[in-house]
Amino acid sequence: MDFIQLYAEYGAIGLLIVLFTISFIKQSKVTEIQASSLRELQIENEGQSKNIENIESILLKFLDRINRSDEIGDRRHMDLVKEVNDMSDVLMEIKGSVSRINVR
Repeated sequence: MDFIQLYAEYGAIGLLIVLFTISFIKQSKVTEIQASSLRELQIENEGQSKNIENIESILLKFLDRINRSDEIGDRRHMDLVKEVNDMSDVLMEIKGSVSRINVR
């Protein structure tokens, strides 16, 4: 009877040690897989960050170009308004001259 009791007691302890070892090994494998996935995600995240920076740079250049073209358009508009005003002044002078000619 002593042998059976010792076998049952140490067998149960041995079984628990084996189960603990198996769970530890499985957990370490899962941890390795997760670490590898995190490394892959980090690499992918770095690539996406670079793409976002490139897109941001392109957008800023595009907005700057639009602003410059707006400035050029505004200058052209102001030049045209000035020309129209000058022509209006000349037209008024001609109109005045014609009125004086008609009065005589």
